[in-house]
Amino acid sequence: MWSAIKDYCSRAKRLHEAGILGMNRRNYAVISWCNRRRLYPLVDDKVQTKILANKIGITTPGLIGVIEHQYEVKNFLQVVQNYSEFVIKPAHGSGGKGVMIIRSYTENEFTTPSGRKLTFNEVYQHISNILSGLYSLGGKYDVAIIEELVHFSNIFEKYSYQGIPDVRVIVYKGYPAMAMTRLSTAESGGRANLHQGAIGVGLDIQTGNSLRAVQHNIPVRIHPDTKEDLLSIKVPLWREHLEIAAKAYEMTGLGYLGADIVLDRDKGPMMLELNARPGLAIQIANGRGLAGAIENIEKNYPKNLSWKERVDFVLKAH
Repeated sequence: MWSAIKDYCSRAKRLHEAGILGMNRRNYAVISWCNRRRLYPLVDDKVQTKILANKIGITTPGLIGVIEHQYEVKNFLQVVQNYSEFVIKPAHGSGGKGVMIIRSYTENEFTTPSGRKLTFNEVYQHISNILSGLYSLGGKYDVAIIEELVHFSNIFEKYSYQGIPDVRVIVYKGYPAMAMTRLSTAESGGRANLHQGAIGVGLDIQTGNSLRAVQHNIPVRIHPDTKEDLLSIKVPLWREHLEIAAKAYEMTGLGYLGADIVLDRDKGPMMLELNARPGLAIQIANGRGLAGAIENIEKNYPKNLSWKERVDFVLKAH
């Protein structure tokens, strides 16, 4: 028993010295100090987030419609009648749960990006499940958002399997602190969810170039499905990605957040959503700890800069 305790304490000390931010430390020493509870709805409700983002000039996928009540579900085809493709998602979902992508459809059949065929009743049931709170935070009643489908840049086409890759930027007190791109695989079912087998690629915060890649927390070099070199990734329009992340601080007032950004082939970088409790797997993808990055910002980064000045500082920092 004593040996096990000593080993645990030794490992905890090594992680602390390496600047690793653990769950408890994140919750009590970062989130509780930086994020006021009353601000959470600004990011937990995707409709509110989209409205706020558009007000300050952050591009987001276009909103087609919102379904709030069960009696509206049967008429969802009328909502999308002018669109050949669309995405259905819960307003209060997290981790990509409850997201349904429709590439094409008729009145009776709907096709997903993987080629799977769904009936009208299956899509109807999915929207009903969203309203019932099946995918929402805390299981509370929800609303279904229907929005335009993002057409991701073909720059990433060879690095991701079927699904849309995104960039997650961790922002601390308005400064982009750490970033990664999440790439879908056959194992993850075309979703950019690391827990389901997607790949996380750490990105240099100054350049957007890949640093290292992991799948299931294990370092990898080659995408298992596309066979491309993951360390050759260079995210274009990197400054624009960082600008969206930095603006999110002014938009929400949250001192610690995660900004999820996609690169649309026509509209450039677009904000998908924000997260007031971003996960910690980004540290594994980058091979370094968030605690160290946060401490560096606290000690060495100037206060009271505009979002543009903060991005300038990050891009020039050494």
